[in-house]
Amino acid sequence: MAVMATQTTVLSTKGQVILPKAIRERRNWAAGTKLVVEDTDDGVLLRSEPLFKPTTVEEVFGMLKYDGPPISVEEMNAAVLRAAAEDDARIKEDYRRRDCD
Repeated sequence: MAVMATQTTVLSTKGQVILPKAIRERRNWAAGTKLVVEDTDDGVLLRSEPLFKPTTVEEVFGMLKYDGPPISVEEMNAAVLRAAAEDDARIKEDYRRRDCD
């Protein structure tokens, strides 16, 4: 883990600290961001709270319903390639239109 320049802040009478703006911006921590506070042997560690709780495959398996006939991995791969080619063609057309305008 790279060590950034050391900065100092002050603990308020309410137990609050202000994180330096450069750190908040680098971490994309806006007002209201929930942080996990961990007391370690080296000091206090702050991390963004995960957006979703950790899950296992068993917990999420089958959540996306598919009512059609079973398809093979090869058919899935072909569908992904088709969709990527369509996206690529659309993006190229958007750039072409932008250059012509």
